Amino acid sequence: MRLSRTTAAAPVRIVHLGLGNFFRAHQAWYTAHAPDAQDWGIAAFTGRSAKLADTLSAQDGVYTLITREAKDEFEVVSSISRAHGAGKHDAWLRYLASPDTRVVTLTVTEAGYTRDRDGGLDTTDPAVAADLTALRRGAPVRTAVARLVAGLAARRDAGAGPIAVVPCDNLPGNGEVLARLTAECADLVAPGCAEVASFVTTMVDRITPATTGADLATAEAATGYRDEAPVVTEPFSEWVLSGEFPGGRPQWSATFTDDVMPYERRKLWLLNGAHSLLAYTAALRGHRTVGEAVADEVCRSWLAEWWQEAVPHLDLPAADLDAYCRALLTRFANPGVRHQLAQIAMDGSQKLPARILPVLREERDAGRLPRGAVRLLAGWVCHLTGAGVPVSDPGAAGVRDERDALALLDLAGDEELRAAVAAEANRLRG
Repeated sequence: MRLSRTTAAAPVRIVHLGLGNFFRAHQAWYTAHAPDAQDWGIAAFTGRSAKLADTLSAQDGVYTLITREAKDEFEVVSSISRAHGAGKHDAWLRYLASPDTRVVTLTVTEAGYTRDRDGGLDTTDPAVAADLTALRRGAPVRTAVARLVAGLAARRDAGAGPIAVVPCDNLPGNGEVLARLTAECADLVAPGCAEVASFVTTMVDRITPATTGADLATAEAATGYRDEAPVVTEPFSEWVLSGEFPGGRPQWSATFTDDVMPYERRKLWLLNGAHSLLAYTAALRGHRTVGEAVADEVCRSWLAEWWQEAVPHLDLPAADLDAYCRALLTRFANPGVRHQLAQIAMDGSQKLPARILPVLREERDAGRLPRGAVRLLAGWVCHLTGAGVPVSDPGAAGVRDERDALALLDLAGDEELRAAVAAEANRLRG
């Protein structure tokens, strides 16, 4: 028997872009657990392919969340009231133009923000340029920022009132980042439309690996229902938000604060930075998952070294940070969450600036050559030049050596660092 909805779908008041596993394990799960969930249904759109939207639509938007630790727990999440493919541009505009819609959330990955090297909108990107032309004609668009601008313009023209825009990707100051990109895009095609939006900055955290065929079988055996779109995740979750919700929001069990930055840096440097370190170095030792990597004493020592470099630059109590690192080891070792190193390694040229560069620059300014950061960069160089997991990073195409790789991060002028990275890369290749 196929999984299907057993209760009426909640009215759509949230629109989400980036229908995928993390969103369904995090924002959709938080919404489902809100005390007023019955008032806050989500219309979720995929970023590219319509396949997942079609699958979820056949299940009335519901899916099984498998929370894994020593024992699996199964839960049917029903907060997605509608699922749409990326090409449903008219539906996107209708939702954004409706006064019933109060919140827009996004999980489009770091690469989805289409920024240039200065952090602004990359108008030289062919996809962005094509969307700017399409926006001027009122035609459908593909990139996240253009889709948001099209929706905000429709909302302004409809007089639907203010709306909160909530990016949930691993970018420092993601609310400010998206506000800038949206304003720059709007200035070129629909001046003033971004003024209807309040941009909220967030930090999100929940390890969510890719779903496997075995996970489908596990869900069916445990629940008796065939679910074509289950999600596997860990027990831990965290969501920290800062900003205004002029039209209201669900009663999420999240942390609301005036300053997300300390939490954001802790997560980006200690968790995401550690993930990147393992993705590029542990793979060279034959490991395929995070769990396999942290079972290796050498890899654990590399994590400890990186954390020792990063922790002093964080503005949180030392005892809390020590506890956080110890908890990360437990989370990473969770045998039920087989987080693939190849998945983490994707799009490193977009991810590493937030995960490693702030710590590296602080260390270099202090006259130090941080060995943990050097090792991470060296592992990345090995990855880009053919060692370890396969490369999936359009931003790093054509990299031949460490100098090319470091140039992507604006580090090529640091000759001492380049030499150290080259030497460490040779050691890692062994």
